Amino acid sequence: MTTPAISPDDITGLVLAGGRGSRMGGVDKGLQNYRGMPLAMHALLRLSTQVGQVLLNANRNLGAYEAMGAPVYPDPFPDYPGPLAGFMAGLEQCETPYLVTVPCDSPHFPTDLVARLAQALVEADADIAMAATREDGEVQVQPVFCLMKAAVSESLLHFIQSGQRKIDRWTAELRCVEVLFDDAQAFFNANTLAELQQAQQQQS
Repeated sequence: MTTPAISPDDITGLVLAGGRGSRMGGVDKGLQNYRGMPLAMHALLRLSTQVGQVLLNANRNLGAYEAMGAPVYPDPFPDYPGPLAGFMAGLEQCETPYLVTVPCDSPHFPTDLVARLAQALVEADADIAMAATREDGEVQVQPVFCLMKAAVSESLLHFIQSGQRKIDRWTAELRCVEVLFDDAQAFFNANTLAELQQAQQQQS
């Protein structure tokens, strides 16, 4: 058994469920049923085996998320500024040296996601490690599958306060390493109710 590059106890996991769900007609995406369980619960269970503790970022139906058994924190900024606000919510509550994020709508992300991101982060002496996949021969970054040093919070706060919202523009300011995963399908996310229904049928 190899020693992990970063102890899981030093990593807080955050499930991002704070979006508007606009492509799903405004429904709360993390609460949509997938194989008998809310999507966010799948992500939470899958992440909890890879980290020391888990948190949820949500802006609606907080009681339903709290019932999943992890602390729930809304965005610290109004008007749904996007995933970076979720990152900030996690960083503000993170008591470990590292924070890793996953979206609530990818129930099958790799079980070695955190270990591989941690390995790359340490080897590259980076601030952030992001998952990437190869699709049609092109490398596609999966920016919300992201391990970061908790120390990046100040940089992120300044970035958001300057009115910016794009993940790649923020990470371009930091030392960022991409980690290529072979199974692109593991990062499938359901953006619409039709995609969710399709995934239910394929996976059953």
